[in-house]
Amino acid sequence: MGKKPDKTREKGTIGKRIKRYASVSTTMAGLAARLGGQKYLGIGIDKPQHARQLMEQLGDLKGPLLKVAQLLATIPNVLPKEYAAELQKLQSQAPPMGWLFVRRRMMAELGPDWEKRFKSFEKEAAAAASLGQVHKAVTHKGEHVACKLQYPDMISAVEADLKQLRLIMGVFEKYDQSVLTEGIQQEIADRLYEELDYELEARHERLYGHMLADEDNVHIPQVIGDLSTKRLLTSTWLEGQQILEFIKSRPERRNEIALNLFRAWYVPLYFYGVIHGDPHLGNYTVQKDNSINLLDFGCIRIFPPRFVEGVITLYNALQTEDQEMAVEAYESWGFRGLTKRTIEVLNLWAGFLYGPVLDDKVRPIGVVEKGGIYGRDVAQQVHTELKKIGGIRVPREFVFMDRAALGLGSVFLHLKAEVNWHNLFNELIEGFNVKDLDKRQKTALKKFDLKAKH
Repeated sequence: MGKKPDKTREKGTIGKRIKRYASVSTTMAGLAARLGGQKYLGIGIDKPQHARQLMEQLGDLKGPLLKVAQLLATIPNVLPKEYAAELQKLQSQAPPMGWLFVRRRMMAELGPDWEKRFKSFEKEAAAAASLGQVHKAVTHKGEHVACKLQYPDMISAVEADLKQLRLIMGVFEKYDQSVLTEGIQQEIADRLYEELDYELEARHERLYGHMLADEDNVHIPQVIGDLSTKRLLTSTWLEGQQILEFIKSRPERRNEIALNLFRAWYVPLYFYGVIHGDPHLGNYTVQKDNSINLLDFGCIRIFPPRFVEGVITLYNALQTEDQEMAVEAYESWGFRGLTKRTIEVLNLWAGFLYGPVLDDKVRPIGVVEKGGIYGRDVAQQVHTELKKIGGIRVPREFVFMDRAALGLGSVFLHLKAEVNWHNLFNELIEGFNVKDLDKRQKTALKKFDLKAKH
């Protein structure tokens, strides 16, 4: 599942993996037995309580599995609502590596004289997450930089975590086949392996600098190539404040930040077929003039032009209530064997996602529903209907597009932004031509040695 990177420099041990996952496997085995008892014997199960137990196990493990859990919680209908609600609470707060450990890792990436290549290098990590940590440093040219250093043995950890993912999804699918997750698992696997390749991330980062070069209110860090490797990514440091620091600002400021975020995410999509697939609050900061710093380019999805064309086709279909056009859009995304009832259910979800851009007026992006999760009520309704009609196989291309839309929507809710989303969207897609997109995309991808993911 997923293309595996070269493992010659990082090898795990069976003992480590067994110890790391025994608790999760035991928890899931217990859940499988209880769900089976509920399905076939009518035995009750306290899902909220069991979901909390599973969250505690995952929270203790940290690492890639935590990242997978957070991702699953943002994909509608993949997990029962009780589990999704609990997994939403998980936070990536992995303990940073100590200084001696950091020195050894930096030596492995830049050689024994690595410290001489910096004017200064902060011993304490500025940030720590599930796959690595960031240190601030200053180059001999006086550039303030962020050094993202990958934790050791991450390839082995990701391989083991993906096995746990198959276990978790296998348990839920045996109980509830409303959403078949093979494509979702494959997509998650591929993106996780890509996130371990910092050389690829550096190319993504440069691609974003190219795509957003004309956006004065969006800033992209610059890669420092001679201080970067496959597991160390050094980029210019961009000063800014966290997005949550602005939720009590005056409405005009919050709306301006939302507008800049909107363009940071969707200019690349509609002009180049590229989307930032990790809409996490920590992946962007705000400068004093309300412009946006876009950070972390490990999870990038490059769509074939036909997929982007389908996004706009579905918008037009919903606007004109054209069922045949909607089917054309869904099929361009990879949905197959659509029945009239399946289309009606898909339209429920599409109506929610497109609602703000269909509504030509100043308004919030939506409302926070039960459990504080954007879109949860609608997702549950869709889940219930899919279960009635026998389930659906979700195309892998749909996974991160859906996730990004929900993630960005949640940020707009935090900001309490009220703008005319309809106008913003229509300004972006005005004059859209799939041939022009194809040409722009091919030129940009060739420049940075990248490929669209089909």
